[in-house]
Amino acid sequence: MDQRTKGIYATIIAATIWSTAGLFIKLLSQDAFTILFYRSLFSATAFLLILGKQALYVNKLTVIGALFYAPLIFCFVTSTKLTSAANAIFIQYAAPAYVLILEPYLLKTKLRRIDILTVILCIFGLLLFLMDEFEKPDNLLGIGLAFISGIMWTGLVLSQRKNEAKYQGGSIFYGNIIVILFMIPWFQASPYPQGTELVYLLYLGFVQLGLGFILFTYGQRHIPAIDSSLIAMIEPLLSPIWVILGYGEVPSVWAFIGGGIILSSLIFRMIWVRRLGT
Repeated sequence: MDQRTKGIYATIIAATIWSTAGLFIKLLSQDAFTILFYRSLFSATAFLLILGKQALYVNKLTVIGALFYAPLIFCFVTSTKLTSAANAIFIQYAAPAYVLILEPYLLKTKLRRIDILTVILCIFGLLLFLMDEFEKPDNLLGIGLAFISGIMWTGLVLSQRKNEAKYQGGSIFYGNIIVILFMIPWFQASPYPQGTELVYLLYLGFVQLGLGFILFTYGQRHIPAIDSSLIAMIEPLLSPIWVILGYGEVPSVWAFIGGGIILSSLIFRMIWVRRLGT
């Protein structure tokens, strides 16, 4: 198997593993902050075990990436607890639209017409999420946190793109350390997880977050960024399905329509750019 094929398979596995987060977060009885503590603890351990000393490498962009990663994880887990898993993941996946807006100013790339159209369609898709959410005020905080998680994901992506490969793992490791430190009070106030819940937390930390990020990073080294971005769309497509099958939570029709518009516009833009060879 050549390196490109290995990279494709690694990215497919990473996106599939990532897509299971919503289901296990929903299944856990612990509050979001306790889940965050254990998930980041196990994820940081996974990075140390797999990357070794490289997980500790740090430069300025590593710190910036960690400061985006920590609130990203916080907002995603909390929003998944407060609103539907489909809302949390679809809204976060509007992040590429924010990247298209900011990238020309931060990384000196060119903003094209297809980029502007993609941003407009993504914003329209986001607005559809609010069609029936105003009737459910309890959902609005979750929607807001999901939106913030998309912004944080944008910052993480841009900082990682500018950083050297050997320093990228450090952003995830130190970001997890930040989360652990902030969540210690909730860890101390909650009983130790046992049985099935401990297994779920170990999976979320070691496999879903830790192994998922490592496989995705490996894939990015061997396939074009456009290919890895397209394959990563497996995550928001599968996430609601796992939650429906394993938890019985069915998203609203507007969530499916809005999410479909966001994903379709991003996929179309990626294919269009690839055909142009730019």
